[in-house]
Amino acid sequence: MPRPSSRPSPDTAGDPGTPPQTRRSRPVQVADALKTWVVERNMKPGDRLPGEAALIERFGMAKGTIREAMRILEAQGLIETRTGPGGGSFVGEVTADRAKALLANYFYFTDLSVANIYQLRRALEPELAASLAGHLTDDQLAALEAVVATYPEPAQSAEEERDQHVASLAFHRRLANFSDNPLLAFVVSFMGRILTDLTVYRRLYDPPNRELYEKGLAYQTDLIAALREGRADDARAIMRAHMETAEALMQRQEAQVLRRFFAE
Repeated sequence: MPRPSSRPSPDTAGDPGTPPQTRRSRPVQVADALKTWVVERNMKPGDRLPGEAALIERFGMAKGTIREAMRILEAQGLIETRTGPGGGSFVGEVTADRAKALLANYFYFTDLSVANIYQLRRALEPELAASLAGHLTDDQLAALEAVVATYPEPAQSAEEERDQHVASLAFHRRLANFSDNPLLAFVVSFMGRILTDLTVYRRLYDPPNRELYEKGLAYQTDLIAALREGRADDARAIMRAHMETAEALMQRQEAQVLRRFFAE
């Protein structure tokens, strides 16, 4: 089996004259060298990595250093370890859920607001809708209609209204997943997950606001029709109006983003 071709640079953690970004521990350096090696060889999920003995010989590091490097990569989702016959370390695949959890945990340390999220939603989701107009299958359109069908009547309580908000966000996440642009799909879906899992409403309507329910339902129903008929400009305009109305609603309900870590 080919061996990693580059050794990690000498440990500079103890050198006070070294810039902070280069003061990395030996396990981190080994982990970075292995990532470079995987990329250079265009390895795919499931491809086998060198064994522990080969890595010790290659890097000239202690067994503990190599094992810690592998734990770092495993925690990042970049490798997976299998035991038993045929076991060993293999290239892993970072799932969308893990990536979203890590990104959300980054935002734990920032003052992320609902306004921040909607600034991005207003920019991206109308273009997402326009790009999908005329390109969805009957099954995909039916999947969107199935989400809308989960809230056929106005909410009867503040708690039910909250549940309908969450169900409505599922519509947008599903729409995003139909995009053939993986970055756009990830970002839109990620924003929907934040609004679903980390948003609290300080003022829900009790009784719920029937007019707002009917307006939101109309937006989604009209959007599905525009998507089915390939009316890209209409889909864009409908989604833009939908985003503006949704943001105004959340502002009136004093929605806030919680500071809490995501679970994968």
